[in-house]
Amino acid sequence: MFFLSQRKAWVRKGIFNLCERTIMAKITLGKRPKNFKKTISVQMLDGTTGTVECVFMYRTKKEYGEFIDGITEAARASEKAKETTKAEGVEDKPFSLAEYLGNSVDAGADYILQIMEGWNLDVELSKASLEDLGNEFPGATAAIIETYRIAILEGRLGN
Repeated sequence: MFFLSQRKAWVRKGIFNLCERTIMAKITLGKRPKNFKKTISVQMLDGTTGTVECVFMYRTKKEYGEFIDGITEAARASEKAKETTKAEGVEDKPFSLAEYLGNSVDAGADYILQIMEGWNLDVELSKASLEDLGNEFPGATAAIIETYRIAILEGRLGN
């Protein structure tokens, strides 16, 4: 009981004031950051959780929208080219899961190269290293992309 009453006295005297204060950063408009860091968590195959600290390129919401519009337009152009090829009578290839998944890993690596500047892994950030990451840790690509999207559009803290 003595300890509790003594602690209350210390709090009243300001001994614990440093613990109770939260320092807030002042918002300053017009000073946009070049980049920002976020740590993503990836489920490892053995059940443990691994982390990667990602250095993302900063974009405003409007710039992010323009970025996604560009990607969407490129996808539409690619689909239109495929339709034109079909209309010209070129035979369609049979579906290949290996080709589909390979294209998915390739597209994920291309996308991440447009949103990230670096990371804390022992290998250099490159298309080849991102393809390795996507092949070896299947959830990593989606986690990186989603973390970036949430940070830009919603400004959430944490993972």
